[in-house]
Amino acid sequence: MTPTEPAARGAAAPTAVRPPLPVKMVIAGGFGVGKTTTVGSISEIRPLTTEAAITEVAAGVDDLSHTPHKTTTTVAMDFGCITIDSTLKLYLFGTPGQDRFGFMWDDLVEGALGGLVIVDTRRLDDCYAAVDYFEHKGIPFAVAVNAFDGRVEHALDEVRWALDIAEQVPVFTYDARERGSVRDALLVVLELALARAQG
Repeated sequence: MTPTEPAARGAAAPTAVRPPLPVKMVIAGGFGVGKTTTVGSISEIRPLTTEAAITEVAAGVDDLSHTPHKTTTTVAMDFGCITIDSTLKLYLFGTPGQDRFGFMWDDLVEGALGGLVIVDTRRLDDCYAAVDYFEHKGIPFAVAVNAFDGRVEHALDEVRWALDIAEQVPVFTYDARERGSVRDALLVVLELALARAQG
């Protein structure tokens, strides 16, 4: 067939490849629990971070006793993305951990399909606000206990009890530094959110 001849009758027309469906997911938790590390471990692009140096004034406000080597903190958000497969792409938004930046949460969470609340078992009190926020907003979420130095201070059932987490909310350990571990944590949230949407 020459370029000027019509296409053969019944020939299949080329189909357009659909881009992956974008899905927003929020990474939340207290100060220094591993939110920035989580986004950085999994993102397929260089993460956008809004890190600022911890000044003497901030050090007097934020508890650095368990993170003595931490020199920066997120003051707006972290952003990254990961393509799950040809049909789905996660856009990750990490929240700032300090209460004084809480006014940004509503904007960051708007449109999110689900959330991952990161917990440091050495500082459970820092995680109440994130758990309460997602419960109040009715957004499906899972709780990921970050294993600092490869261990956690409390068993998972103790964490669930201490944070008063409902039975239907998954609680598990993970390592914010390990890409595979972060992937598995995000998939838990994704499956939870999709089940809620379909139900």
